[in-house]
Amino acid sequence: MEPRDFARLVTATPVDELRRVMGGPHRRTILDGIFVRMPTLFRADRAGTTEAVLHWSVGDRREGTVDTYEMVIAGGECVLSARPDREPRLTLTLSDIDFLKLVSSNANPVTMFVLGRMKAKGDRGLAMRIPTLFDIPKP
Repeated sequence: MEPRDFARLVTATPVDELRRVMGGPHRRTILDGIFVRMPTLFRADRAGTTEAVLHWSVGDRREGTVDTYEMVIAGGECVLSARPDREPRLTLTLSDIDFLKLVSSNANPVTMFVLGRMKAKGDRGLAMRIPTLFDIPKP
């Protein structure tokens, strides 16, 4: 599914339905699909000399745990790591629904920080730059 189509789908889907899907057996497939695509949306021209390890912690799993993904930005590239095993410069933590809304331009990251719906541990300056480093699709 193309990013713009995904953004439209998230916009059109009621929150209760998003919760049902993210609580089901396809959660990992959905998250993996989003994260695998993120490096293709990376804007190296905006990253400059940025070098960072980012951990994304996406919560609300049935077991009460989180799914953690590691992204490495270095040398003008963004690479998804198979296993989060490096010390992150920044960890972003948010619910699965808020994550879906964030990556589909259905939520404002600054508002999410202010309301406590997204938490940043580590380099907060980098946290504020993250949205500018990716071409986030608009619905």
